[in-house]
Amino acid sequence: MMSLSPSIGSPYTWLRELKSEERGLALIHLLLTCANHVAAGSLENANVMLDQISQLASPDGDTMQRIAAYFNEALADRILKTWPGLHRALNSTRIVMVSEEILVQKLFLELFPFLKVSYILTNQAIVEAMEGEKMVHIIDLNAAEPAQWIALLQVFSARPEGPPHLRITGVHHQKEILEQMAHKLTEEAEKLDIPFQFHPVVSKLENLDFDKLRVKTGEALAISSILQLHSLLGLDDEALRRRSPLLSKNSVSLTASMTAESFLNALWGLSPKVMIVTEQDSNHNGSTLMERVLEALYSYAALFDCLESTVSRTSVERLKVEKMLFGEEIKNIIACEGAERRERHEKLDKWIQRLDLSGFGNVPLSYYGMLQARRFLQSCGCEGYKMRDENGCVVICWQDRPLFSISAWRSRK
Repeated sequence: MMSLSPSIGSPYTWLRELKSEERGLALIHLLLTCANHVAAGSLENANVMLDQISQLASPDGDTMQRIAAYFNEALADRILKTWPGLHRALNSTRIVMVSEEILVQKLFLELFPFLKVSYILTNQAIVEAMEGEKMVHIIDLNAAEPAQWIALLQVFSARPEGPPHLRITGVHHQKEILEQMAHKLTEEAEKLDIPFQFHPVVSKLENLDFDKLRVKTGEALAISSILQLHSLLGLDDEALRRRSPLLSKNSVSLTASMTAESFLNALWGLSPKVMIVTEQDSNHNGSTLMERVLEALYSYAALFDCLESTVSRTSVERLKVEKMLFGEEIKNIIACEGAERRERHEKLDKWIQRLDLSGFGNVPLSYYGMLQARRFLQSCGCEGYKMRDENGCVVICWQDRPLFSISAWRSRK
């Protein structure tokens, strides 16, 4: 690797003349060197690296330039956090509007096939588990997108024995999002003449009061969790720290908060006929900063590459997803610790282990569900997206890089 120290008098000008591939390698080298300095608390050296990365990175350049811009920001944010007053002052006016949150989720749904594949497999697993059932209750742990349940209502309305009485309990921390869901789903159910109720529960996942889910005897229960469970893993970390005699001074109070373990145990206690879990299939929950930087570089490079292959570089929608969704996730993975670090994505085998320990048994996804999902992926007209069957679970990849996993479960009594 070439020496990356700036020559005296003309700092960094030569860096800008690098070809795209050389520049990509230089950026990876600079980012890893910078992360090493940040991890070691060598702030002066980190500052020099951040400056060099800034000369090469660009949020509207090629894949590597765009990624580097967000990793650079995340490493700088981690340094800033060592001065809490300064960090708070610089972030005090940052307010994420509900409309922005809805927009970025919609853009992710439109620009990538991952959520649509998850909807196809989740709905098919529910339809198969609910065959012959007259009263069906679905708990959606992140009720933000009506499209999934509109498709399910349409499938149920065509059922030979007639549609079931359907109740959907939607959990979300934003009341407005739940109100929009209720309106759209009720409208669709009326159109299809399906007996339907939408029950909103305004709550963050970690504070969820399970009594409010109103699970009744005599109804068949399904649970859908799309990209939610990993956010509870930070609470497990905090619980361990609270039990430790070397308790960190700034550890967060866990009163009224659930750990991932207790949350899964509570879900098991509801005895669902089926529970479908979709998660990011990446290892972003390493204990050291360097582990997380390396892993996140690989997986986000694949996500940014998807967009590079399918969307124009000048697309405003692409820039919004990269900045407001991926940029914020990268910042959380790299700059945050403890309960504040919510983006703790883990690999499928870890989830299998965790769900198994909580008393869940794996339900292989059906051949028909997988066939539908494969056909949908092929219809996207982009050969980079691939789907793998892993012992009845599905992993969706970009080229050979696994990015999302979908698995189905039921309570093992």
